Amino acid sequence: MDLSTILKPEAVKVVSAASSKKRLLHAIGELAESAYGLDTTRVVEALLERENLGPTGVGHGVALPHARLDGIDTVVGAFILLEKPVDFNSVDRQPVDIAFALFAPNEAGVEHLKALALVSRTLRETSVCAKLRANQDAQTLYSILTEAQNVQAA
Repeated sequence: MDLSTILKPEAVKVVSAASSKKRLLHAIGELAESAYGLDTTRVVEALLERENLGPTGVGHGVALPHARLDGIDTVVGAFILLEKPVDFNSVDRQPVDIAFALFAPNEAGVEHLKALALVSRTLRETSVCAKLRANQDAQTLYSILTEAQNVQAA
């Protein structure tokens, strides 16, 4: 499994501002709808339901919101870089400016966990996050994400 199989180039976006965690999740829902045809409302509801179990802000300005959804066959992702960080109730209480959301089929077992581990490993690299934060072009962000993982695998 690699990021290029989970993340489409059109599922990467720079958002100038989201005024709240809920607005960020809504932006993720809209991106998931435009890239994968998922219903924005269903996506946002699933993400909020998961957030109620515990925040997915993992620290260092990174959030990994994720949810299981009906109607998809494989794990897919959406990436948003925020120009202005937003409070996400992260474990380190730092605002979030990098959000990588994952959506898995309801029946997905280990694939969902493998995808989450892959994204987490990639975004734990401070050099990768620094490169992401230094760029505002969606295609460049996609390249950084997919190339970073290939470098780690080598």
